[in-house]
Amino acid sequence: MSTDLGTAEEMESRELIHFVTQQTRFSLINNILQNPKQLPSMYELEKLNPSVSDATVYKHIQKLIDAGIVKEAALDDDQRRQGYPWKFYGLTEEGREFLEEHNLLAAEETLQQIYETISDKPEKMIKYENAPRPGDE
Repeated sequence: MSTDLGTAEEMESRELIHFVTQQTRFSLINNILQNPKQLPSMYELEKLNPSVSDATVYKHIQKLIDAGIVKEAALDDDQRRQGYPWKFYGLTEEGREFLEEHNLLAAEETLQQIYETISDKPEKMIKYENAPRPGDE
């Protein structure tokens, strides 16, 4: 008896595509892509997803981290500034490669352009956008 399900690798790939394209998770990936440095803070992700609870945003970011799509990047202690975020979230190299391989990064430039047009950002979000990020000189 033959099944047409494909190889285990193809199955895993399909499952991962389904996982990352779940509405909230895919929205969070898009939020990361549209951020000027592609490293938003949790606060920025929460503000960009007002219809989702903060706890849900955190839970889905953790799932993306566990799946190896997203990484947490933190400032070193000596780079941290009071009143500014110090943890940020970005795509892993493997996550970016996976998304690229499955044509899920096609709108990256458009997302960044749309983000630049958001005019009603809270003052705190603008402050956080301009906060130092890991890798800044």
